[in-house]
Amino acid sequence: MTMTPIAWIVLMSLAGGLLSVLVASGVSYAARPHWVPVLISYAIGALLGAAFLEVLPHAIEAAESPEKAAMNILAGILLFFVLEKLVLWRHCHDEGCAGHEPHSHGHGHGGHEHGRSGLLILVGDTFHNFVDGVLIAAAFVESTPLGIVTALAIIAHEIPQELGDFLILLHSGYSRGKALAFNLLSSLATLVGGILAYFALSEMQQLVPVFLALAAASMIYVAVADLIPGLHRRTELRATAQQVLLIAAGIASIVFAHPLAERALG
Repeated sequence: MTMTPIAWIVLMSLAGGLLSVLVASGVSYAARPHWVPVLISYAIGALLGAAFLEVLPHAIEAAESPEKAAMNILAGILLFFVLEKLVLWRHCHDEGCAGHEPHSHGHGHGGHEHGRSGLLILVGDTFHNFVDGVLIAAAFVESTPLGIVTALAIIAHEIPQELGDFLILLHSGYSRGKALAFNLLSSLATLVGGILAYFALSEMQQLVPVFLALAAASMIYVAVADLIPGLHRRTELRATAQQVLLIAAGIASIVFAHPLAERALG
């Protein structure tokens, strides 16, 4: 029996989200707990690589003009700043703060200084996954072979970014089980985007530039505002060299997957 386009969209959206998250979490599970703070440098590289090499160019291309894309990204950065303030305000309201944000000097951040970055990365990842679902639906509406190639390409280029996200969640104090559960929940946005796009493709495609801009804004904000400052606590030359190499490795993993992303998103 021949599968209908909507059946393919549901199948590949679910498979895409699950496979990329499970592969990334499997690699993360193999890492020893004390490696996670060190591997945050890799996560920073993966986030910045995904933002600047994959998401931003497509956000600009999909927008009415580069200026409109830039405005959306700036609005997204401001949105994530406000969201982070709300998370901090809630923490201070519930537990009390002595007029300032407490600073943790250790590396096993179960504390709140990095805990908020986990929430922000999940929000941004949800936007990105939703857009992936829209792209999968658009491809399957065109043809089944194009849809399959697009879905496989999206799975491949999502893996390094999902690995970075998973490491950030672990670094933010989430248990491995919670990190996996939240990443899987976020991946369901691919299915939502795919189904909505199938029934209202033109309307969903109009929202793609905004969702891409918000996804890029979240990646840049979390990497630059939340994670990079933590690296500066270790100033010795060996630690700095290690950080630079791991950031470069994170960017390189995105570069390696970039041709697949171009095929999927182009």
